[in-house]
Amino acid sequence: MKEVTIDYALRATWQAVARMYNEEAKNFDSTMAVGFTLLSIDPKTGTPSTALGPKMGMEATSLSRILKSMEKKGLIQRKPNPEDGRGVLIYLTEMGLEKRNLSKSTVLQFNEAIRQEVDQEKIMNFFEVTETINKLIADKKLFSKNISN
Repeated sequence: MKEVTIDYALRATWQAVARMYNEEAKNFDSTMAVGFTLLSIDPKTGTPSTALGPKMGMEATSLSRILKSMEKKGLIQRKPNPEDGRGVLIYLTEMGLEKRNLSKSTVLQFNEAIRQEVDQEKIMNFFEVTETINKLIADKKLFSKNISN
């Protein structure tokens, strides 16, 4: 291809960001997935396990594996949901809160570095474009079933 496509630019950029976060997380004996999960759990009230997957855009099986490893490492604990006896709430342990703060700091540092290099108008345009892409995908307006080759 002579011209870079939008999906290629998104994928290549996300892969670079993910690699960067994983390299940084390694310094703290962690991974980007664990950091993302820590940031998705409410540090005060916990988060229902069933709400985490959709919140993070992850499949239940992948999330289940991550939560199991996080529990083994002492980052989270599961407790019965007092409002729904069938459900489970995920809470951060003290160590989980510490690792969450490291993850939050890393994300904020990344965002600040980008904001130092890219003017606010371009950042707003970026968010507008990603919002439009997500809306087109959600509304299933990208591909017609009647397109012939």
